[in-house]
Amino acid sequence: MDVILTFATPSSIAAKKATAVIPIVFAAAGDPVGTGLVASLARPGGNITGLSIQQTDLASKRLEMLREVLPGLRTVAILAHISSPNSVLEMAEAQAAAPTIGLAVVTSEVRGVEDLAPAFDALKGRADALYVCGSPLLTTNRIRINTLALGVRLPTMHGFRELTEAGGLMSYGPNFPSLFRRAAEYVDKILRGAKPSDLPVEQPTQFDLVLNLTTAKALGLTVPPSLLARADEVIE
Repeated sequence: MDVILTFATPSSIAAKKATAVIPIVFAAAGDPVGTGLVASLARPGGNITGLSIQQTDLASKRLEMLREVLPGLRTVAILAHISSPNSVLEMAEAQAAAPTIGLAVVTSEVRGVEDLAPAFDALKGRADALYVCGSPLLTTNRIRINTLALGVRLPTMHGFRELTEAGGLMSYGPNFPSLFRRAAEYVDKILRGAKPSDLPVEQPTQFDLVLNLTTAKALGLTVPPSLLARADEVIE
């Protein structure tokens, strides 16, 4: 093959381990530098390059948006899949950002599906909202997570629209279709002779804020008009 296209960090790491020769383009990686995929964004090095979703970089912005909906927010719970490198990095970034905007933090670390229900039982009454760090496990179990969160009256913030469509309160993150279109441009450049090491890792240019008003109503929340006006999609 002439080039390998991957999606997300686990498959990108697997491809990098499999070959140091065939060019690799990742369409969306959470934290390419933090997880060791590339040496730096400007100079990726080796045979791999692509697009970052700035999973960790957006943690502070997500917390600020969550507080817009909940002006009285004091303590935020952070749910992370401890076996996912990106999820762990995002949790650390959210933990560091929370005190800078006056928020206390409660962390909840899960290793598998069987840990989800006990995690929510343990969070009951200890936090005012829930920040869900991105990971394949948590995305796959998004309906269950949002159902459990609603059960303990926790408004949720996610990084991907799919989790808001599945009943979460809100999400803010990159637009994946635009990332894949740009990944195709990388593949085209490589097929025309460019080297991955010469192609800097790009960051998203298009972000989506998605609000679920059905969930807001169920929680007795009123989303501020200023936030509604900025939303790219409102689910009613």
